Amino acid sequence: MENLTEFYKNKGLATDRFQPSGIGHFNVFDLEKSLSPNAKPVNYTRRDFYKITLIRGKHTFHYADRSIETNGSTLMFFNPQVPYSFVQGSGECTGSFLIFKEQFLLNSIHESPSNLPVFSIDGHPNFELTREQDNYISQVFEQITTEIDSTYHYKYEVIKSKVSDIIHYALKLQPTRIKATKLDASTRITIIFKEALERQFPVESTNYCITEKTPSDFADRLSIHVNSLNRAVKKTTGKTTTQLISERIVSEAHILLRLTDWSISEIAYSLGFDEPAHFTTFFKKQTATTPTSIRQAV
Repeated sequence: MENLTEFYKNKGLATDRFQPSGIGHFNVFDLEKSLSPNAKPVNYTRRDFYKITLIRGKHTFHYADRSIETNGSTLMFFNPQVPYSFVQGSGECTGSFLIFKEQFLLNSIHESPSNLPVFSIDGHPNFELTREQDNYISQVFEQITTEIDSTYHYKYEVIKSKVSDIIHYALKLQPTRIKATKLDASTRITIIFKEALERQFPVESTNYCITEKTPSDFADRLSIHVNSLNRAVKKTTGKTTTQLISERIVSEAHILLRLTDWSISEIAYSLGFDEPAHFTTFFKKQTATTPTSIRQAV
């Protein structure tokens, strides 16, 4: 996982904007200026901060197990639980982006940003914008940039409001996806299970091995009976706990096969398989193809 210090170093960006302690880190950047010749490539990994990007042009984001192609003006949301990387296209690449730690917005939205649909692990992080929508979001970014460089004592309160404006603007673009529901016990258990499952990923080193692969493993971690976990997950998602675990392992396997040069044996061990043959059998059962076929298709 990339932390803030590594982010600034890898991007070759200055951190000279003074910020009071205790409010959570925040910063805003011009996208074109951040893509300096000295900047390192955007590697596929998680970051320990949230990010909102307005980007123009034709580019590719590898987001979790998906590849998102942008064409035109796009608003993107990233959270610390989801690994991603960026492949810049050959044409236009303009826009802005901002980064912040969870604490920065907690008092404004009264919940973790990860609970919002735009930042959800299973959500839709990208929004194609019309020219009018691009103009509006661009103006908000400009207002944030002006505010952060001002001497106004309460500027970060203003900035929090502006960031919330961007988030709510995006939420309004997908009203049919959002349902305000009261969380019952099964839903809460399922959310906690999914968060625990996701914390094992991404696999960033061949020296790392996931340790929780069965419903019993997660039930022990959550201190509940495995039958209670299975019932809650089935009721909430319509799938078994085993299915969700398998799907996430397969998703990570696809990513590692496509985006790393690790051997299939190294991938197998990192995903918790004692033998590469066991991994191949599992993968073929889940996808009707083999890891070798995926690797050769890259």
